[in-house]
Amino acid sequence: MNRQERRQVERIGTWKEELEALHARIAPHFRRREVGERAGRYLSGLLGPVERRNGWQLAEAIGEERPDGVQRLLNGARWDAGEVRDDLRTYVLEHFGDPEAVLVVDETGFLKKGEKSAGVSRQYSGTAGKVDNCQIGVFLAYASARGRAFIDRELYLPEEEWATDAERREEAGVPEEVEFATKGELAKKMLSRALEAEVPASWVSADEVYGNDPNLRGWLQERGISYVMAVSRSHPLPSLLGRLRAEEAVSEAPGEAWERVEVGKGSKGPRLYDWARARLPYECADGWAQWLLARRSVSDPREIAYYRAYSSEDAPLSELAKAAGVRWSIEECFERAKGEVGLDHYEVRRWEGWYRHITLCLLAHAFLEATRAKANAGAEEKGGTRRR
Repeated sequence: MNRQERRQVERIGTWKEELEALHARIAPHFRRREVGERAGRYLSGLLGPVERRNGWQLAEAIGEERPDGVQRLLNGARWDAGEVRDDLRTYVLEHFGDPEAVLVVDETGFLKKGEKSAGVSRQYSGTAGKVDNCQIGVFLAYASARGRAFIDRELYLPEEEWATDAERREEAGVPEEVEFATKGELAKKMLSRALEAEVPASWVSADEVYGNDPNLRGWLQERGISYVMAVSRSHPLPSLLGRLRAEEAVSEAPGEAWERVEVGKGSKGPRLYDWARARLPYECADGWAQWLLARRSVSDPREIAYYRAYSSEDAPLSELAKAAGVRWSIEECFERAKGEVGLDHYEVRRWEGWYRHITLCLLAHAFLEATRAKANAGAEEKGGTRRR
């Protein structure tokens, strides 16, 4: 065995040990030992070379002849996905925790053909880029200089089609205590859990769905939490002449108001944009300010994105820009979670089954991200040693 082969065997051995340790962490949440062991195999199956992580293929991948056991794990066994979610959050913070981190809220669609899956309806999905038959999940990711991964999730329940339909709710196992909640309210629910757990972070970032929600912005401001959230070009703002749209206010910005800022590394190199901001005339706590922030494409100045921000009044423009720029990381998380651990491969229909599959997938994704970050850090360290 040559040196390269030995290193590969060592990496596989370490990877297996770390996955076993992660399984041991969540095992106490399963009341029956056999269910806990199956959860460990399920986690391993999600990480394996399986084309579709559905019941039959996962069962086959983990050495079971039929999918019955996997289906019971997701639909009938006694365990609380919320407890595993809490372990997920702790695991992510152990690997990526940083006081300068950003909490990123976003949603993704899960395309479905039938009408039985909890929360499914014809609604807009960014995944499809159109109105389609789908479920919508709202997610909270944690992003720092050390790495990024999801720490929470909620399933959106459309009001007319689901929240007020008692028969449909019962059939899909939607708990009685679950009421209609807007996507902004689901974001608040997840952010509240993060605050209660004292998750270290400096910013909250989100797209237009959340930035246009005044209740969510106000809730964050009451708690002294800095945010940068996208808003629509038509977002209304106060002015001496009445109310302006965000795009109208930005069109009046002088040339010297724009500052070029690098907000991270992309697949094609540094992500450079021109940024400008204006302080908004809203009452704030002492030392705080609300801002209108704009991002302009370097290659096409007509391409402008708009943001509402809340921060200390002395925060530099570059700091707000970089916090806004972190939001793209959750898109990468969705792409990897769907492509590498089957986040969207499930066949469950009931409310509880969705949370169980999604939570185990997020745990598998976090494991991959932690493993990837560790490998990258090792490669950089060896590269630095060689350069010296």
